Amino acid sequence: MSQVTIGENEGVESALRRFKRQVSKAGIFSDLKRLRHHETPVEKYKRKTQQRRKGR
Repeated sequence: MSQVTIGENEGVESALRRFKRQVSKAGIFSDLKRLRHHETPVEKYKRKTQQRRKGR
């Protein structure tokens, strides 16, 4: 789970940018996309080969 604390003099926009950056680094968006839509066997194969290359 990503969490951002806002400083006293920090604007909401900058905190939102930091939150979005943390979420994208954590890979939450890609997981949501994967779980939201049906994954064909070809897409599943491609995703798993990419994960193997990354070393996950």
